[in-house]
Amino acid sequence: MTSFNDVFAANTTYAQTFSDAGIPGKAAKGLAVVTCMDSRISPLDLLGLQPGDAKILRNAGARVTDDVLRTLVLAVHLLDVDRVMVMPHTDCRMTKVTDEQVHDELLGRGIDTRSLEFRTVSNQIEELRKDVQKVRSSPYLPAGLPVVGAVYDVKTGLLDVAIPAE
Repeated sequence: MTSFNDVFAANTTYAQTFSDAGIPGKAAKGLAVVTCMDSRISPLDLLGLQPGDAKILRNAGARVTDDVLRTLVLAVHLLDVDRVMVMPHTDCRMTKVTDEQVHDELLGRGIDTRSLEFRTVSNQIEELRKDVQKVRSSPYLPAGLPVVGAVYDVKTGLLDVAIPAE
């Protein structure tokens, strides 16, 4: 367990002053955010939110996958989400490679990942448009659900609304 001693020690310190035990599991601000797993992104901070305000869904490239859609259906119908933001970011590694390049790099490390789809991004705005449309057109989500696509700039901290809510 030595690989995790630092995070468990930090958790012990965190728990000594933990005060969020009463926060409900529903999204207090009705927001779901689909964003990247990049550690430079702090969704609650950059959107002025507190724990409990929003549902945060993270994956490589902030892609709307089948699992993201499944989670959004649950969030909308069971956890008070009534608006969705899809938020990729600048300087994303997923925009700098192709799936084939990722497969080749990993194969060079002895890992055959050809059965996986990494969903790299050749044109970030076009892929964002498709991902926003995927949410908007889901038969399991309410018609007219507000969905916006905004790109987070990791150098300035600003959001650029690329696909406005309809």
